[in-house]
Amino acid sequence: MCLLLGAPGVGKTLLMKRLLKLSSKDAADMGDALPTQPTVGTNLTDLTIQKAHVTVREVGGSMGPIWPSYYRDCKSVIFMVDAANPNQVSASCIQLLAVLSAEPLVSASVLILFNKIDLPCYMSLVEIKSLFRMDDIISCAKQQISVLQTSSLDGTGLQDVMHWLHSNCAQ
Repeated sequence: MCLLLGAPGVGKTLLMKRLLKLSSKDAADMGDALPTQPTVGTNLTDLTIQKAHVTVREVGGSMGPIWPSYYRDCKSVIFMVDAANPNQVSASCIQLLAVLSAEPLVSASVLILFNKIDLPCYMSLVEIKSLFRMDDIISCAKQQISVLQTSSLDGTGLQDVMHWLHSNCAQ
């Protein structure tokens, strides 16, 4: 099980819809982005990546206080951040630190996605890594951490997410 976490509105649901499309036989045509609603509760998505099975549990961003109840069943975490919202960076950083310090996730692989790079106001990877102090987080964390930039809307970086899921979660 892979957990998909992040603040409300960062693009988790659209990411899952896009990854599901990529894992289907119609992957060549991503099509228009489907409308999404804020997730209340959780969504389970089963992906097939290179004939391997991956289950991703998206947990609604507003459910942050109960995220820990889902940690025991997972071996990897995708933590999503809105790279176009500088006001959300400090809260997201605090949430990420709480996730990384959780005992059940000590051996989990972690992928941090800086999403919404398609927007004109997005922060560059250098800027957001600096604001997050990513080098310090990566050096202090017990987990193996990867960082990617994505756009769930236009599909940028989603093949890299699929590759990470296959490498870290596939059964």
